[in-house]
Amino acid sequence: MNGFWENIIVITAARYSVVVLCTVVFLAIFELVTSYKNWEEIKKGNLAVALATGGKIFGIATIFRYSIEHNDSILQLIGWGTFGFVLLILGYFIFEFLLPAIKVDEEIGKGNIAVGLLSMVFSVGISFVIGASIG
Repeated sequence: MNGFWENIIVITAARYSVVVLCTVVFLAIFELVTSYKNWEEIKKGNLAVALATGGKIFGIATIFRYSIEHNDSILQLIGWGTFGFVLLILGYFIFEFLLPAIKVDEEIGKGNIAVGLLSMVFSVGISFVIGASIG
């Protein structure tokens, strides 16, 4: 049984399962902190929300990619991934704060594609910085 947990297919399946579950949980948290309902807006065709949400998904995946690369255990993977997510969500609030002339959340909810694209690029960019810092 010990060899079972060392099999690369089992390890990959375990990491995959954990990352998918964490992504769903983290997206639910993002849903709570935004003024709009992500999936309802996407269903209505709000491209700005789709871009911003896509950036968050890519950001979460990037953080976990680095976490997988630098950690052997599933617990470390979850720990660093969660820490990275906390930094990502803090980055989202900082992004909103740094643009006082634009109410980012409100503009994305209204369908402002330019703001949605900027939010996506910010999430992706900051996730690379967070990921590179993961030990």
